[in-house]
Amino acid sequence: MIDSKQASEALAEIDDMVHRVRRSRVYDIASQMMILWGALVFAANIATWLWPREGYPIWFAVYVLGLTGSFAISASKQASTGVRGSFDRRMFVAFLLCIAFGYFCSLVLGHFSPRQQVAFWTIYFMLFYALAGLWLAYAFVAIAVCITVLTLVGYYFVAGDAFVPWMAVVNGGGLILGGLWMRRS
Repeated sequence: MIDSKQASEALAEIDDMVHRVRRSRVYDIASQMMILWGALVFAANIATWLWPREGYPIWFAVYVLGLTGSFAISASKQASTGVRGSFDRRMFVAFLLCIAFGYFCSLVLGHFSPRQQVAFWTIYFMLFYALAGLWLAYAFVAIAVCITVLTLVGYYFVAGDAFVPWMAVVNGGGLILGGLWMRRS
């Protein structure tokens, strides 16, 4: 027989194990999605730098490819583990609402310059990474803060045409590095 103290310790160990497994699953799915989005964002920034007049179609394609890839990652995790992934219809609708609000702020209210657009969208999406981190894993907060700070450094100190490649490295590369870091954890 075990006494109540031993039972409490055993339950605490089980609770700790459940917490670590849950965090591991979140990190696994999130790392794959961050690497996907990082590669797409990197490519879109470089493409926008090379063909600035094609910015809207380039970013529209990134959103379509990113959403499709996110659904695929989530579905593959569901097929392999039997557990529903983190990217479902509610996440899709939330993403669309975020995009609609961002476009409203940047195009209707703000009339941002191209440089301001690049900085705005990066910082705007990092807000959601940081918010997700408050509930899922603090690694999201750290990644969001780093990318936001580097975006602001670039916005204020990287001159002219070099800003967009800077953002390709900071935003796209930052997401890829963040995804690889989460995969290790």
